[in-house]
Amino acid sequence: MKNYVLDYTTMIRKSFISALVLLVSLAVNAQYAGFAVGFYNLENLFDTQHDEGKNDYEFLPDGSYGWTQQKYESKLKNMAQALADMGTDRSPEGCAFIGVSEVENAHALSDLVNQPPLKARNMQFCHIEGPDKRGVDCAFLYNPKYFTVESVELFPYVYTKPEDQGRQTRGFLTVKGKMAGEEICVIVCHWPSRGASAFYRNEGGRQVHELRDKIQKENKKIKLFIMGDMNDDPSNESMMKYLGCKSEIDDVEKGDMYNPWYNTLVKKGEGTLAWDGSWNLFDQIVISQNLLNQHGKKDFSTLKYHSSHIFKRPYLITSEGKYKGNPKRTHAGGSWLNGYSDHLPVVMYLAKKMK
Repeated sequence: MKNYVLDYTTMIRKSFISALVLLVSLAVNAQYAGFAVGFYNLENLFDTQHDEGKNDYEFLPDGSYGWTQQKYESKLKNMAQALADMGTDRSPEGCAFIGVSEVENAHALSDLVNQPPLKARNMQFCHIEGPDKRGVDCAFLYNPKYFTVESVELFPYVYTKPEDQGRQTRGFLTVKGKMAGEEICVIVCHWPSRGASAFYRNEGGRQVHELRDKIQKENKKIKLFIMGDMNDDPSNESMMKYLGCKSEIDDVEKGDMYNPWYNTLVKKGEGTLAWDGSWNLFDQIVISQNLLNQHGKKDFSTLKYHSSHIFKRPYLITSEGKYKGNPKRTHAGGSWLNGYSDHLPVVMYLAKKMK
């Protein structure tokens, strides 16, 4: 277990101003502690060895990607850089925890957390091998200085159509623990891709909703984070109807989740992945009502949501050519770009007044 185009001058200026406002607001009183949490789709973090029963042949030295040890080690270095930088705009020690998707196995995760920038923080991981036919799983990275793991479970995504019986895909990695002295549950997801109809992602939303209800029934005080690559935007039915997300804090009622990324995409036009000249925002973190200050309250006596943003650094973006302005991928157009991911990470900030 331990183991589309961007105006960057405007973007960086806005990020700096937002960061400054947050830091000032939290530093006015040294009794307040800030915490960063995140999610990142690592885009095919495979090792170079075949896993029996998995269709990982593209990511072998003699596979279509020519996935050599050199490429693997470079991918690890790049991923570790991005993961270590996440949250440091506003929290110097980075994220307390990060959900990740598209990682092959515990071996790759062990190699990842042993990269110098993550090892320096003693980052650990939680992972349960899942049934996905390509072999990609979700995982949970955490800094034990800030988050203590108490339990880890993998709940299966269940295909409900008779014609789909026997199919298997990524489940819902569920980690319970404590942060800032409070009980926390994180559900890390990677819902079915857009190669499948919306029905399957709606099912993902419905099934996670049921899982969430079960967890909250067992522990009414637990604070819930649902994060992942949903393969849907915040405005899609899977998120709004089936998972029960609301886009405005004051509209969230008992049993709902708050989704700050709706306004990020719909009002600001920002996303985490670019496709055919436009942005999508598939990578989301949504939270339970008990993490919110509603109706003008500013009570941080318990852990509460403060703000969120898409994590953007110039090194994560293609700087020239056909894909200029898009996330810098590991491979594109048949070439190795020595990049990071086709997705950008997302980060959420929380605060609490410490005794």
